[in-house]
Amino acid sequence: MNRICNLFGIRYPIIQGGMVWCSGWRLASAVSNAGGLGLLGAGSMHPETLIDHIHKMKAATDKPWGVNVPLMYPEIDRLMQILVSEGVKIVFTSAGSPKKYTPMLHEAGAVVAHVVSSSKFARKCEEAGVDAVVAEGFEAGGHNGREETTTLTLIPSVRRATSLPLLAAGGIGSGEAMLAAMALGAEGVQVGTLFALAGESSASEAFKQRCVALGEGDTMLCLKKLSPTRLIKNELFDRISEAEDRGASPDELKAILGTAASKRGIFEGDTDGGELEIGQVAASVGTIKPAAEIIEQLIKGYADAKAKLAETDF
Repeated sequence: MNRICNLFGIRYPIIQGGMVWCSGWRLASAVSNAGGLGLLGAGSMHPETLIDHIHKMKAATDKPWGVNVPLMYPEIDRLMQILVSEGVKIVFTSAGSPKKYTPMLHEAGAVVAHVVSSSKFARKCEEAGVDAVVAEGFEAGGHNGREETTTLTLIPSVRRATSLPLLAAGGIGSGEAMLAAMALGAEGVQVGTLFALAGESSASEAFKQRCVALGEGDTMLCLKKLSPTRLIKNELFDRISEAEDRGASPDELKAILGTAASKRGIFEGDTDGGELEIGQVAASVGTIKPAAEIIEQLIKGYADAKAKLAETDF
């Protein structure tokens, strides 16, 4: 039996990443209804907005679903109280230590998973009592680990470091990639980019169209003096890159970004001056599809690749 499916009560071990400005109730409920686990992305929601999306999720699906919470969230204590009072049963945390909030969430009956970028932090998660870890490699979009470890290297390392149920993330854009992650020791996958570009994603149409037109190498990790972030190369990226090349300070980089840069780029569709966060695998997406079709293709691709591999002999 698959431990990820058992832990979350889902049909397929496919988790939709809780991405800022993309992961509203429409996307999350569509993923859950298709047999995966949909996550609301609380990182780009005011508390009242999150409550509204939670209520709409409850009306849109009777399948398991959860909320992704970046622990750097400005009103994190209030947000955690909302999750408890609203009876959210699955919480994915990231960008910080899960030690403080995991006991409270467990007491409220929630299952907790935490996103890590190294085997060191995976061990700390196990010590903190989380129920599962998501090991996210360097290929992923948005905020990334400082270690710059690729998924292919990270998954077996984390598998050796912890006995917890393990999800692979970063560069998972096909059933073949899902099979590869499972072969390396993962028990499921967290998929961001494919679902960020799904029809139900709340990202702007301009952002989606820019992403599906990307080629290999059109994203790059930058902002290493702040928080390493994978961005599409655009006018804002060029300004950041030029500043980093001449040794700009963190304060200068913050000034170049301005306020609400990711909202401008992803949600409002400013594809030149906004912060466009997406993973490397965007270059292979090509078209915008419904979430249910994405899951169907992942499962079919996984099964086909598994069967083809079984025929391989040398």
